[in-house]
Amino acid sequence: MNIVVLDGAVLNPGDISWAPLEAIGTLCVYPETQPEAIVERCLHADVVLVNKVRLDGHLVDALSHVRFIGLLATGYDNVDTKAFAQKNIPVTNVVAYGVPDVAEHAMTLLLELCHNTTLHSESVKRGKWAGTWCYWEKSPRCLSGSTMGIIGFGRIGRRVGELAHAFGMRVLTEKRKNADVPAYSPFAFVSRDELFASSDVLSLHCPLTEETRGLINAETIQRMKDGVLIINTARGPLIDEEACAAALQSGKIGGLGTDVLAVEPPKPDNPLLCAPNTLITPHMAWATTQARQRIIDRTRDNIVHWFAGNPTCVVNGVHP
Repeated sequence: MNIVVLDGAVLNPGDISWAPLEAIGTLCVYPETQPEAIVERCLHADVVLVNKVRLDGHLVDALSHVRFIGLLATGYDNVDTKAFAQKNIPVTNVVAYGVPDVAEHAMTLLLELCHNTTLHSESVKRGKWAGTWCYWEKSPRCLSGSTMGIIGFGRIGRRVGELAHAFGMRVLTEKRKNADVPAYSPFAFVSRDELFASSDVLSLHCPLTEETRGLINAETIQRMKDGVLIINTARGPLIDEEACAAALQSGKIGGLGTDVLAVEPPKPDNPLLCAPNTLITPHMAWATTQARQRIIDRTRDNIVHWFAGNPTCVVNGVHP
């Protein structure tokens, strides 16, 4: 089969292997593709793989010869899944490829907020460590004995809970339907109000929905502890950035560590860019070499299962 990747650079800039896909077909990888080049590049494709390239409904007729579309990601809002379903073209995605990776990134942001290791390392390099056996620019903060509140207790949220427990933290989360109680303690399912009121650290791992958009806002921030730390490795619009920046300025929020923003890349006037005690990473929590290789491996599996007549991870309901 002919396999075309329309935007391979974001997933694989050269540090992982396309070999699993090369083993099952003739592979052509384009680093990126502009909208006007999509149809031409897919002329002879049986399988089209995309990460962020948009495959809108108006392309369906031009791509009707394509037999399979695969997302090199979990989200699929950039593909008109219903339109391709009408042409009987399955669309698949990849799930749970970065559970430990994103959880570790969340804890990395948290530990940096608590211990400011980069700040102190840079101050030592500037020659400040002289005349005394120790010093600190900001007082370190210990996690043991404090409370971690988790909003979104799926695979990643559960892993964050395990890591928080390993650091000696009490873990709270909202009750999910049919959710099992973890083996460690102290742990409790609580209401959202209690979660806001009791957490020393609040870590976000929920999907973006109309209910969760702006979840962290001026009103909910006021219900939190003074000096609360907030971690967001989920979706940027979960946080009202104006309200969060104001709370960081006042000290109501003690620190924010986020891997996501409401608009990415950020606009120069994003209020979080100049807010104190704020760490921002460029949507990279998912991007370890191991996680990105898993995406390729699992995409290969999706194609193989589809070709064998037993498709997996289909998001638009097309089955043999």
